[in-house]
Amino acid sequence: MDLEVKDENGSSCLSRNESDRGLNASSAGVSTALASVLIFTIVVDILGNVLVILSVYRNKKLRNAGNIFVVSLSVADLVVALYPYPLVLTAIFHDDWTMGDLHCQASGFIMGISVIGSIFNITAIAINRYCYICHSLHYDRLYSLRNTCCYLGLTWLLTAIATVPNFFVGSLQYDPRIYSCTFAQTVSSYYTISVVIIHSLIPLLVVSYCYMRIWVLVIQVKHRVKPEQRTKLKPSDVRNFLTMFMVFVLFAVCWAPLNLIGLAVAINPVQVAPNIPEWLFVTSYFMAYFNSCLNAVIYGLLNQNFRKEYKTILLAVCIPRLLLMETSRCATEGLKSKPSPAATNNNVAELNV
Repeated sequence: MDLEVKDENGSSCLSRNESDRGLNASSAGVSTALASVLIFTIVVDILGNVLVILSVYRNKKLRNAGNIFVVSLSVADLVVALYPYPLVLTAIFHDDWTMGDLHCQASGFIMGISVIGSIFNITAIAINRYCYICHSLHYDRLYSLRNTCCYLGLTWLLTAIATVPNFFVGSLQYDPRIYSCTFAQTVSSYYTISVVIIHSLIPLLVVSYCYMRIWVLVIQVKHRVKPEQRTKLKPSDVRNFLTMFMVFVLFAVCWAPLNLIGLAVAINPVQVAPNIPEWLFVTSYFMAYFNSCLNAVIYGLLNQNFRKEYKTILLAVCIPRLLLMETSRCATEGLKSKPSPAATNNNVAELNV
């Protein structure tokens, strides 16, 4: 039975039990909302990125240098849905981390690998699009099969190098506000600033430069600013560029709040960290988590090749042997060097096939 407390004026005050019950209800509502977002993210992430990988595997026209990085980005998004996110979901259901320190460190490391790998793959895609559109005459040489594999290996090597220092700094910790073992922004101000600059700002500048140059060239060709301009851009090239540009924009939007919070905390942790509203901190993290399921959706909405493959794969689910059949039998074999843009449309996100 709840006790009612009255002040000197006779007005009633909430009892401690009623107050606790209200807080518990509020906490339960937040946990339910976070769990719902995470479940939706996991399902769409797994389904969407598996579709992307199968689409490139089945359709030879999608097997080119640009799409190697698209598949790599899908793998980076997929791994978090298979391991860290389910552990976060378990922590939400138990209202605590019950999986032990080993899983805490492992899930935090894999989440870091996924995040940084996504950033670096998006950067690699932007550089690939820049070379394809702005330096088309040198594209075949720059993105031969051997060179592309080296670029991909370098991308993941840099990702691993950028993630390993977390173990030495001790920055992978459980945060009960987000039910996750993740990067703790307050462990080291210098390290946090370095992470934001090296893992976010520098890639952002590189990607922005590449896409700005592409935009300038597209505008020049469209309006014929330079009559002697020999570059010819097909509509599919522009649409493909817009697809990957949208991937970059959504990534930047989803991760911007968390990066800005991390930078502000690193600059003045004593004053800033306690004053950041918990709802803002939690929202910024789950916005970042949600981004992992968006890329496959973008390909399906904006890319006719991927959209057709999605439909074919989903229709063939009841006939497993169809999933192993290649859609295009007339295209060039495997991952051979892509012919020059003037001779083919088989670029990273071709729309007209």
